[in-house]
Amino acid sequence: MKDFELFIGNKNYSSWSFRPWIALKHKGVSFRETLVPFDFDNGNPDFRDFSPSMKVPVLRDGDLTVWDSLAILEYAAECFPEKGLWPSDQKARAHARSTSAEMHSGFFALRAACPMNMRRPIEKRNVGDDVKADVVRIVSIWTECLAVSDGPFLYGDFSIADAMYAPVVSRFMTYGLSEDPIVSRYAEAVTSTQAWQAWEADALKETWIVDVDEV
Repeated sequence: MKDFELFIGNKNYSSWSFRPWIALKHKGVSFRETLVPFDFDNGNPDFRDFSPSMKVPVLRDGDLTVWDSLAILEYAAECFPEKGLWPSDQKARAHARSTSAEMHSGFFALRAACPMNMRRPIEKRNVGDDVKADVVRIVSIWTECLAVSDGPFLYGDFSIADAMYAPVVSRFMTYGLSEDPIVSRYAEAVTSTQAWQAWEADALKETWIVDVDEV
């Protein structure tokens, strides 16, 4: 019996917290949620109590601490192989790991110009060529994956790859970054999940303001 406690930041802004949260929730993995809001003016001092990196998310399982979104998801996949957090097919699993790792380590221009902000009114944002290049690459990943799997998610069933791209779906919608029908199709699948809707409902109720994310 696992005793998962997931430490997260503000639901409106914390894209990295959103990734393991939506995967665990969608797959029915039981966990306790502890939300510690960002406090940039003071360097997030409260994170010191649970986070070796002073960042969120963090997963505690008994005396084990796992930090970093992808590490948490990998650990959950090992603990609950029956939940199908990765595709069962070896080649699909390797491909899913590649697309997840690319999201984890890339797309810096998109992140900087278009931070996740679920409360922000939907409005098209003019972005630079570097952001446009990120958008083109992401749409190509989604197009390739959905052509092979036939959806509704990137590898058929919801997987870690979908969790890694869930905040990107939010960004694409909030800032009007693409009119490609593949984006609409995939966004509909992701946002229709109960896990997405539960997170978004909580995010919209938050009153904290993080100025750096209010572009």
